Amino acid sequence: MTDASDDPVLQALGPWLGRGVLLAVSGGPDSRALMHAAAALGARVQVATVDHGLRPESRAEAEGVGAAARALGLPHAILAWAGPKPRTGLQDAARAARYDLLAAEARRVGADRVLTGHTRDDQAETVLMRLAAGSGPAGLAGMPAERVLVPGITLGRPFLVLPKAALVAWCEARGIPYLRDPGNADPRFARGRLREAWPILEREGLTPARLARLAERAARDAAALRIAAAQAFETARIPAADGTLRLDGAVLAALPEAVALRCLDQALTWAGAAPRRLERLEALVLESLLPALRRRAAIRRSLAGFMIAVDAAGTVSLVPAPPRRQRAADAALAAGASRLLGKGEPPAYIGAVCTDGPAEPRDASVPGVAHAKD
Repeated sequence: MTDASDDPVLQALGPWLGRGVLLAVSGGPDSRALMHAAAALGARVQVATVDHGLRPESRAEAEGVGAAARALGLPHAILAWAGPKPRTGLQDAARAARYDLLAAEARRVGADRVLTGHTRDDQAETVLMRLAAGSGPAGLAGMPAERVLVPGITLGRPFLVLPKAALVAWCEARGIPYLRDPGNADPRFARGRLREAWPILEREGLTPARLARLAERAARDAAALRIAAAQAFETARIPAADGTLRLDGAVLAALPEAVALRCLDQALTWAGAAPRRLERLEALVLESLLPALRRRAAIRRSLAGFMIAVDAAGTVSLVPAPPRRQRAADAALAAGASRLLGKGEPPAYIGAVCTDGPAEPRDASVPGVAHAKD
């Protein structure tokens, strides 16, 4: 076992290791460092590579990772994304498929933790892309170091505190080969355009380190707002024998707007509503709901498949919208553009519906854009 006392890579990874760990490894330097560092620490881990099957060379790359894992004495599996691929929303679908495959493999091998090689640079890109998308504090908090992947299995990012350059240097100092994905620099996609702009942004002081610090601060604020909103929701909720969710409008009207906004968001989540865009939630709460409560006016609005109504007594009720209106709302959400960095009107989220960074632009004309992310 290698001494980790003076090695920041080993120090970052060490606390995450133990029994029941699955490493998600592609051919890039970040996840290659993850695998070799785990081996250097003597960890008994499993390794998996997701092959999305969208580039001709992807299978050979996955097999190369397998050979390297076996040379380190680590069991390896290739997880293939089988079946037809969508013509639109390919990045979203590929990301979802990747995590579904990793969760299934973790269950198969008895792992309760999946680790990826995301770095501080990935965090900075995510924050900047969410800033361009108009996200609130929860979005600007970026990727959490740890989150629930599926019940019983967590997703961890031990290298989120390290710059990518540190992992590249770590691999090169040890002669560890790695691949560079040409898609990461493709200007047709948001991350590629963003990476072209980094030198200009850094000259103006917008560095990855500062964006990562912004993520930490936004995460603290988002957590405080979430707790305040949860407490307000429990105070405002009115027990109902018929199961209808009702809220005391007087409690909502007395809240700071940021807390009231999140209180209604939690109410919608509690009721089982569909994911919603921040700007639509803001329009409902700030432009309709709170003004109606303050002037004691009755209103009815729809959002995320639910009807939100205020009666003359100031009670707010949430009930499923009629099927036709719910289908229309779902279709409108599904049809929303997701182009970023000045390429359209993207959705912005208030809560945990956007957990791993915004999707790349939806462009069915560009094949083979999805790949395993370090």
